[in-house]
Amino acid sequence: MSDALEFIGMVQPRQQSEIHPASGPAIDLGYFRASAQAHDEAGFDRILIGWYSNGPDGLLLAADAAAHTKKVSFLVAHRPGFQSPTTAARAFASLDQLSGGRAAIHVISGGDDTDQARDGDWLGKDDRYARTDEYLDVLKAVWGGEGPVDHEGAYYRIKGASPEVRAVQAPRIPIYFGGASEAALQVAGRHADTYALWGETQAQVRDIVARVRAEAAKHGRQVKFSLSFRPILAETEEAAWARAEDILGNIRRVRGQAALSTGADAKTKAPQNAGSQRLLDAAALGDRPEGRLYTAIARETGARGNTTALVGTPEQVAEAFLEYHALGVTTFLIRGFDPLEDAVEYGRSLLPATRRLLAEKLAHQDIAA
Repeated sequence: MSDALEFIGMVQPRQQSEIHPASGPAIDLGYFRASAQAHDEAGFDRILIGWYSNGPDGLLLAADAAAHTKKVSFLVAHRPGFQSPTTAARAFASLDQLSGGRAAIHVISGGDDTDQARDGDWLGKDDRYARTDEYLDVLKAVWGGEGPVDHEGAYYRIKGASPEVRAVQAPRIPIYFGGASEAALQVAGRHADTYALWGETQAQVRDIVARVRAEAAKHGRQVKFSLSFRPILAETEEAAWARAEDILGNIRRVRGQAALSTGADAKTKAPQNAGSQRLLDAAALGDRPEGRLYTAIARETGARGNTTALVGTPEQVAEAFLEYHALGVTTFLIRGFDPLEDAVEYGRSLLPATRRLLAEKLAHQDIAA
């Protein structure tokens, strides 16, 4: 597998994070474009555009961002089941054409029954992964088809689907895949180009990398790995940990205010998805279970997403990245609690430091060999 590093950021259609409650219209066009351009200028390879049952369409956001950026590519989250795989194939191929070959799909089958139901999906989790498996079969068949595509399966029956709308990228658009249950890992082994997991302990990463590789080997495939973190940086280690504690305090304040305004209990129910459960397992080991890993925010929020942090100076966090890189991780999906400002800072300090340290490591290995 390649030693090359890939950095993925995340853009939101408006300012929002655990310390910045969303407000105003669902799309703040000025903020969104500024965020996309900041990632472009900061040297990120891709930017993730998420999927939310109350959010704007990710493919349309990506098309707008592509028109206002130069180099950065786009990773658009997509939940199978709400759109025919044939129309999704054309939509992503269209984005790839409009962006000049900068599209990728992040397949998320959906880990929360309540959120799925908001868009009318009532399948259970294992059935969702079975549907995803078939969905990706169709998607790849259309992207690679030399003629009309037929398909007969448990979830889709298709006759003569057209592959005429072609992607720029060959052989097809890259597929990123998330999900940590046994059913998810089986689908990842068949389809994922890059398997994405949230920020976990090194032991957890070793475990899931080995399991995904074993699933992929059954199909004669190799898979790359992405790991997600919320880096918290400062000029000194002491200042970085102080900032991390300040962020945790702000999250508690925001959650408390939300509970007061709604009359709801601030406690978060146990998550359904296996990825969040794995983060809570890491948090159960302590707020600082190893090295730079900080899990207090995951514990506080119920790990409702990518909520583990790496804390330190840019050089220290870069060194932590390289420890995970040695375990097989080549992609880091990172975003801050001050999303736009942190993206700028990552481009100024963290990305260059990590790339420099990796180049030095590889050069040393070449000399030693």
